[in-house]
Amino acid sequence: GQIEGAFIQGMGWSTMEEVVFADSDHTWIRPTGKVFTSGPGTYKIPAFNDVPETFNVSLMKDVDNPFAVHSSKAIGEPPFFLGASVFFAIRDAISAARSQNLKRNEYFDLDMPGTSERIRMACADEIALECIAKSGKTISDFRPKGSY
Repeated sequence: GQIEGAFIQGMGWSTMEEVVFADSDHTWIRPTGKVFTSGPGTYKIPAFNDVPETFNVSLMKDVDNPFAVHSSKAIGEPPFFLGASVFFAIRDAISAARSQNLKRNEYFDLDMPGTSERIRMACADEIALECIAKSGKTISDFRPKGSY
């Protein structure tokens, strides 16, 4: 349970949990510098339906760890950061979509968290390119700001 929970928490951190501050892009938040997303009521966290139906976890049996306290195994932080693998898998999928849509492979920035808005615009399909053009930018210099 703890390994699965930490992985899903890490997946949420890298794909959903966007931190929003009061700045020139978010003038409706006052005062400047205030954190708007200060808890799960103001940012999205993973829910039950975000957990994959098939989620296999196995542990190595009878393995000694002479460097840990009483041969303990870390089950908190390591699976949490493994959740970032979801972000990089999404980035690879976006790269494939961009290769198909733009007919070329090139480096692109994708800020964390990889929210659905950032993913959608980074894929550079016909609709996304039209929206980017209306913003006065090109696919090379456009960076989605996020959900808010």
